[in-house]
Amino acid sequence: MKLERVIPFAHQLLEKAVTKGDIVIDATMGNGHDTVFLADLVGEEGKVYSFDIQKDALEATTEKLTSKELQEAVSLHLCGHEHLKEIVPSMYHGKVTGAIFNLGYLPGGDKSIVTMAETTIAAIEQLLQILSKEGMIILVIYHGHPEGAIERDKLIAYVENINQQEAHVLRYQFINGINNPPFIIAIEKR
Repeated sequence: MKLERVIPFAHQLLEKAVTKGDIVIDATMGNGHDTVFLADLVGEEGKVYSFDIQKDALEATTEKLTSKELQEAVSLHLCGHEHLKEIVPSMYHGKVTGAIFNLGYLPGGDKSIVTMAETTIAAIEQLLQILSKEGMIILVIYHGHPEGAIERDKLIAYVENINQQEAHVLRYQFINGINNPPFIIAIEKR
């Protein structure tokens, strides 16, 4: 297949926006895969701020970071992504180059604990304030469960109304997939 699948495409977009020494955010640390990916991108000189509300996510991410000796590049936070602006030091506001969200529930975790449109939108609004010019927000939207469909609809309505003078918004989706395959919304600050 020559078309990029959703997660590799999300990572390609982040690779274009993020370089060594940058400040980035994993808004939904989950099992730690994106936190590790971002830590590799920013290197020892950069910093990843990673958020999740579940202790299991924090523990899994800590384990992955430790095994790869990347823990020094990452600041883990056991709280929702809607608090990111108060946690990322103000000296980095305007300098964040990338952020990623994997929305839905923790893979292998409690499926009743899900991301919610209201907190995700609050986090996006904060990110748009602290992103650098050409900074990138990636939303990977998993909508194959009832709460995911609600979040999807609210997020689409929100991002479709972001002022085009403020940001470019892209939707990347395989439209003929069965079982509600995930898709990406990418927001690039202008």
